[in-house]
Amino acid sequence: MLFIVGLLIVFGSVLYGFVMSHGQLMALWQPFEILIICGAAFGAFVLSNPLHVILECFRMMPQVIMGSRVNKAMYMDVLGLIYDILNKARREGIMAIESDVESPSSSAVFSRYPAIQGNQELSNFIADYFRIIAAGNLTSFELESLMDQEIEARLHELEQPGMAVGKVADALPGFGIVAAVLGIVITMGAIGGEVSEIGGHVAAALVGTFSGVFLAYGMVGPISATMRHLAEDEIKLYEATRACIIASLNGLPPQLAVEFGRKSLFTHGRPSFEEVESKVRGR
Repeated sequence: MLFIVGLLIVFGSVLYGFVMSHGQLMALWQPFEILIICGAAFGAFVLSNPLHVILECFRMMPQVIMGSRVNKAMYMDVLGLIYDILNKARREGIMAIESDVESPSSSAVFSRYPAIQGNQELSNFIADYFRIIAAGNLTSFELESLMDQEIEARLHELEQPGMAVGKVADALPGFGIVAAVLGIVITMGAIGGEVSEIGGHVAAALVGTFSGVFLAYGMVGPISATMRHLAEDEIKLYEATRACIIASLNGLPPQLAVEFGRKSLFTHGRPSFEEVESKVRGR
């Protein structure tokens, strides 16, 4: 909900300051200027991005408003799932996990963690590497190199919506100038009219410049930054998975392997050693 709080602070401080400076609030209501700026910005956004990036931007908006789905509970689920798979492989043999990693959506192990199971990309990432371990004899170095490549590609994919929205923020001041120039053109056409009419046209043109800059730095730019933070939060789940799996391949028992994953997480959401130990002991 910090998004809504921040938005209220930005709009409230600017508009309240304007009113307290004896400004007329309705003078800022120029719907056609907003149409020019926002319509042109959205058109450029559609023009410059593939469909999957556009759709992903809209899919991320609930997280932008409500907050990231990646939290301590999600971290605990990832570590718990990795522990369960490693523990099962250690007790029953590596082939015992084959049915789980072949179909994560119907796996009894994965079903204990619906948040992970619902994140198809992450569950497939986890399943794929355990499938590789079960099927081949790759060294930990080879597997880590492969995981690094996929994590790098996934990070780029997760960052694309934030980058796309960031470009819109960069373009908005320019579109504000476009709206202002068009307003001046209208003003020139009314140059022989009443002074009040000319003043109204000039004010509308200046509102166009204000709107472009205000939307860029007060709304769209922060949305872009939030999307990038969401990408960083989610990629930590992949990095924790990598750390656990590589530690296990290097001969560490499941309880120590998940500790490697825990240490790779951001401190603001990282579960404590006692919390992870309590969770895995319960298994």
